[in-house]
Amino acid sequence: MKNVDLVIIGGGPAGLAAAIEARRHGVEDLLILERDSELGGILNQCIHNGFGLHTFREELTGPEYAARYIAQARALGIPYKLDTMVLDLAADKTVTAMNRTDGLFQLHPKAVVLAMGCRERPRGALNIPGFRPAGIFTAGTAQRLVNMEGYLPGRKVVILGSGDIGLIMARRMTLEGAQVQVVAELMPYSGGLKRNIVQCLDDYGIPLKLSHTVVDIQGKERVEGVTLARVENGRPVPGTEEHYDCDTLLLSCGLLPENELSRAAGVQLSPVTGGPAVNESLETSIPGVFAAGNVLHVHDLVDYVSEEAGAAGAHAAAFIRQGGQGQDAPALPVRCANGVRYTVPSTVRPACVGDKLTLRFRVGNVYRNKKIAVYLGDTCIFTRRRPVLAPGEMETIQLKGDLLRQDPAAGSITVTLEEA
Repeated sequence: MKNVDLVIIGGGPAGLAAAIEARRHGVEDLLILERDSELGGILNQCIHNGFGLHTFREELTGPEYAARYIAQARALGIPYKLDTMVLDLAADKTVTAMNRTDGLFQLHPKAVVLAMGCRERPRGALNIPGFRPAGIFTAGTAQRLVNMEGYLPGRKVVILGSGDIGLIMARRMTLEGAQVQVVAELMPYSGGLKRNIVQCLDDYGIPLKLSHTVVDIQGKERVEGVTLARVENGRPVPGTEEHYDCDTLLLSCGLLPENELSRAAGVQLSPVTGGPAVNESLETSIPGVFAAGNVLHVHDLVDYVSEEAGAAGAHAAAFIRQGGQGQDAPALPVRCANGVRYTVPSTVRPACVGDKLTLRFRVGNVYRNKKIAVYLGDTCIFTRRRPVLAPGEMETIQLKGDLLRQDPAAGSITVTLEEA
């Protein structure tokens, strides 16, 4: 197997964007490794529209959005291997993979971009009582069955969790003739975008029950019904149970970054996101290993995945070109306060920031009439008013590089919420 300078693990929207930008920044010798039989990742099963509004200034379906990046990658002559499973990533960046054509092989690149995406939280992580009948699916599995395989998972449906995939599948199942009875959400707020609540539930008269969860699943061979109950302080309230007859339960209870390879390599992971902790260059704790997209933290919009992954590809190209210079530059931790759950990046080397730094974060609750404030030490360097902040919507701010470099003695950067 011929060695390459850059290996990109994953051929979805993040992997494609990273490869395209790396090639445009001068990396000739690179390779995408994708375990599926085609490029495009999860976008291939997302046949609804709403993609590309930021990137292409028009509304596309998932496959259309993916096709544009695939066309760019092919126009640039970027090589890729499909049906290829990456088995291991070592701390020295050795990539071990296999497929039917090449068998088991190893690559020793100068840099690696992690773009493996995320996976759904399964039923086993939810501790729902009951038997294990047929008819329980994660929302993403149901989406693939309907949109790509041509199967309808069920006729009478209850959905647990109001993440974006669950909301979209409430509409999709309704359009296919199924009866979606209710969407139940454990938290007192939805985990999805406001536009999806309106377009997928309100427009079809599907009720959303906040602070509710499934406390029992009936049926042995096939789901026959579920019992919902109201939740207070994390516990179901006795006497609030409601029974729904159904043959299908879809689970949309959160997405987890796919980081088994990262963990095996010894990459430091964030306890909040489950993805790697990265610096301003989207570089992990292992020099030359970069991460972007949903493997880093779960995004709302694929446009932001592509933007972030493009930056990771450019930074990987700079690392290869410069031989890893800048590793010793002083780094400042980015601290979260007053409702900010996490930030990406979590450390910043001011000397390595260009004209601007893109910083993304999520809040831990619904907040109204707040002001996002960023402090360098004790000096406020950024503010923005926000009428509403919600956990389901990722926030993006841009900080000027010159402001980050104005106080070399500052001990940290703090992102916080204040009263507007």
